[in-house]
Amino acid sequence: MIQAAAKPSSPCTKLCLLDAVSGLCEGCGRTRNEIALWGSLSEPQRRAVMAGLPERLRQAYPNRAASDRDVPTRATP
Repeated sequence: MIQAAAKPSSPCTKLCLLDAVSGLCEGCGRTRNEIALWGSLSEPQRRAVMAGLPERLRQAYPNRAASDRDVPTRATP
């Protein structure tokens, strides 16, 4: 039996809006370059980027409610 490839982890929240000032996606906190390269990153590289996203969003948008800043991740088991 052939196993399907696991989906890569992603912080995407389906709220894709690049902020012109910060250069970040307002939904997930990634830069345009990180979004473009996401598919070519290894799983450890993706996880390293995702680890810093909550703090990046806190710094970029300090007046947002905490629940609005939380970046859900879809990690594969």
